[in-house]
Amino acid sequence: MSMFEDIPVDVGVVYEGERIRFKDMQVELGGERTDAKFELVKVKGLDEIEDGKITVVGPDIKDMKEGSTNPFGIYIEVAWKDVEKELEGVIERRIHEYCNFIEGVMHLNQRYDIWLRLSKKSFKKGFNSFHFMGKVLQKLFRSELSFIEKIQITFITKPEEVKKMHGEAMKIYEARDAKARGMKDEEADAFYGCTLCQSFAPTHCCIITPQRYSNCGSISWFDGRASARVDPKGPVFAIEKGECLDPFKGEYKGVNAVMKEKTMGEINRVALYTAFENPHTSCGCFEAVAFYIPEVDGMGIVHRGFKEATVNGLPFSTLADSTAGGRQVEGFHGLSIEYMRSPKLLQVDGGWNRIVWMPATVKERVKDFIPKEMVDKIATENEAKTIDELKAFLKKTEHPVVERWKTLPVEAAPEAEEVEALAQPLEIPISGVPITAGGFEIILKDAKIYARKVIIRRVKK
Repeated sequence: MSMFEDIPVDVGVVYEGERIRFKDMQVELGGERTDAKFELVKVKGLDEIEDGKITVVGPDIKDMKEGSTNPFGIYIEVAWKDVEKELEGVIERRIHEYCNFIEGVMHLNQRYDIWLRLSKKSFKKGFNSFHFMGKVLQKLFRSELSFIEKIQITFITKPEEVKKMHGEAMKIYEARDAKARGMKDEEADAFYGCTLCQSFAPTHCCIITPQRYSNCGSISWFDGRASARVDPKGPVFAIEKGECLDPFKGEYKGVNAVMKEKTMGEINRVALYTAFENPHTSCGCFEAVAFYIPEVDGMGIVHRGFKEATVNGLPFSTLADSTAGGRQVEGFHGLSIEYMRSPKLLQVDGGWNRIVWMPATVKERVKDFIPKEMVDKIATENEAKTIDELKAFLKKTEHPVVERWKTLPVEAAPEAEEVEALAQPLEIPISGVPITAGGFEIILKDAKIYARKVIIRRVKK
């Protein structure tokens, strides 16, 4: 007898990684179109929970308009005899995995960035209530994490309730994150790895250290230790550091060996504190992306919730596509907000002295961890929306990268001699030119490009 006999759709690992496009979805929950969304797990006493209870606060799936986007929260309360609060984050991260076991359900990201879609096909099969999702989650949690004795789940879709609970959840996330600060990577006897996102990024393995949170921002070193202890065969596991090959770059022999094993030989070396030589791989659930801006030889950072174009004209989605999928892409680095509070943040590349632009909301969140002398030298969308505005701002504030410009080759320097052709619109025939974007290579044949301005820079042979 199947444990999911009472569920109208199939449930299994075969559905992990399933993508549901906008035209195929019945409803969307959370995501970029909504400001308030969350998933939260709280450990309670055995007498505080009604085991098996599932509650829906607000419209259920069947009450939602087809094609609509809805505010959404998942609140799970669990209890067992010897309660350990540090397991809250561990249990919480499994929501991502278990939701993706459901046929026709896509779950992305974590914490306050969750994004779910339900397909029209599964809705027509009868998956029209959060009660079905709750039953699946409860059964999987009991099966996979057998120490859980009681579990109750509340799904929240009522906008004002989602917003209220979201505020409470943010305080809880911050308290968890603060606990992990202060410990140094050099002091840890082991690191931890996580492969939860391999269904979407087959060659990605997250390396979690005291000073480098998981890319998704939901698993600290303490969470990794707790998870590996209670579920040693699970997706989070201990890593013997081995010989330190380069303490400044953060390269360890043991980490390299695990990366090679877990990525099926695709990734052989990884440096934890740089976006350039052998950078850490990126999945797709990262909270933010650090990206190189060659025009100023600096780094920008943009988070998932930023809806405008960044200073180089590209939105978060495009930058995310450029580094996601478990690839090592020099100049791009998926990261968590908490890693931005670490003294190890891209230290090989210059750390905060190399950061030149970031959204104001993120800057405000991490302001206390930015060196005081650098806070006013990092531009936001309020000071610079274009590269030219960024250059002017960096000069005005005397940002440290301006000094780097003097040592750059003339063809790479922002002040390099430029010749502009402005007289007439140009028609440029091209053929056989490759363009790489979003993991695909596009070959242009017998195409024409129309340009109103061409900038010609001197380059060395």
